[in-house]
Amino acid sequence: MDPLQFLVPLGWLAAVGPVLPYAIFTMAVANLVTRHLAHRQHVDQGTDGDSVEPYTPHVFTNVGLLLLGVLFAIDSPISGVIVSVIVITMLLADLFELEARNVEARNDMAIEAPKSAIAASVLLLVYASYYALFFLVEGIWNQFIVA
Repeated sequence: MDPLQFLVPLGWLAAVGPVLPYAIFTMAVANLVTRHLAHRQHVDQGTDGDSVEPYTPHVFTNVGLLLLGVLFAIDSPISGVIVSVIVITMLLADLFELEARNVEARNDMAIEAPKSAIAASVLLLVYASYYALFFLVEGIWNQFIVA
């Protein structure tokens, strides 16, 4: 008996649970793509104006990753919490990096890449690829672990 079965109906999550690592991996790749596009837009906005606005598709991938991380934490608690912590770290880095880009734009400085947010995104991609693509290296992995 699941302790949360009366509080939250989780039956649908059992059906979607096995595909959550693939969804997180796909969203992590999309997040890196939108991060690159957002940086290009921020560079354009920084040279044209006084402020930098958030890039809407990038915000969508951030929120999507947060929701998928919470769902993954319900389905697989330890792995999901690790993914959620990395996503929250990435979101906080994005907030601080956006403010740093605004400061650079207001002071007519060169717009730098969001290095800490990129590092958190890459860490998330590595962790998500471990879960989503483990079947590619499972045979080799089991030979080293069992032997």
